[in-house]
Parts: sequence; C-alpha cells; structure tokens
Amino acid sequence: MSKARPTDFYADPNNSIGYLTRIAFRSFSRALEKRTLPHGVTAGQWRFLRVLWREDGLTQRELSRRVGMREPTTVTALKSLERSGFVTRRQSAEDRRKTHVFLTPEAKALQATLAPCVAEVNEIALQGLNDDEVATLRRLLQHVGRNLGPEGDDAPLDAPV
Repeated sequence: MSKARPTDFYADPNNSIGYLTRIAFRSFSRALEKRTLPHGVTAGQWRFLRVLWREDGLTQRELSRRVGMREPTTVTALKSLERSGFVTRRQSAEDRRKTHVFLTPEAKALQATLAPCVAEVNEIALQGLNDDEVATLRRLLQHVGRNLGPEGDDAPLDAPV
C-alpha cells in the first residue's frame, strides 16, 4: 500500500491519477472519433454499438449498466442512434415495462469497418510499452476501478472526475 500524500501534492494535476486517466480517456475518445466520424459514428455512439455488437437485443437498463451510463443519458444516446439509423427499440412482449435495443443491418455491417479503428487507437496509445507493461497497466486500471466502485454507487456513472 502506498503511503498517504499531503493534500497539496494533488494540487499539481500531473500527480492526480484521476486527472491523468481523464486526459487519457479524452485523448482516446478524440482519436477514435477521428476514425469513426467519417462513418457517421460519434465516440458516444461507439460505446453503445460496441456493447450491442457483443450482445444485441439488450434492455435499455442493461445497456446502460454495461456502458456505464445513467439511464437518462442512455435514452438520449439511443434517440441519436435511432436518428442515425443504427438501432431500433422494441417493447418487450413478455414485460411491457422493458424496452429492448436492436442493431439495424447498417449498424451490424459497420462492425467490420469500425472494429479495426479501436485496435489502431490502442496500438498508438500503447507505443513504447512492452507486453508486460501493457498487462500491468490493464491490471492496475482494473484494480483502481474496483477500489472506486463502491464510492460511485450513489454518484452518476457519467459524471466527470
């Protein structure tokens, strides 16, 4: 366990893991969107498409959970995805309170085009790191996420840090 640092240590943003991960996330999003936007897909839409490519037909609530967004944010994103012709929403036949989200054939076809984009962005981001360092980075980020998971139970999932 690392020793506690004085609070003024974190006054310098370069000492804040939260700040550094936020900057890295924004850089990832911009780099990815640069590649997906020519195909009509924003970085925000990408997050939902990626989940639906793995499992189509999820409920809005489950999709929110898997993307890590609050439900009102998901509803807004889904309206955008519908306008773009990438998803359709259908009320459940078994439980009318549930709405399922399905990819359109156009969105399904985009997977083959867009999946290499995320691989390219990750390769760029990881330049200069060896396989062991990449594995360590993944493990450490997962650990930080688990540590903070209970802290975020009452906070919006899509709130900035």
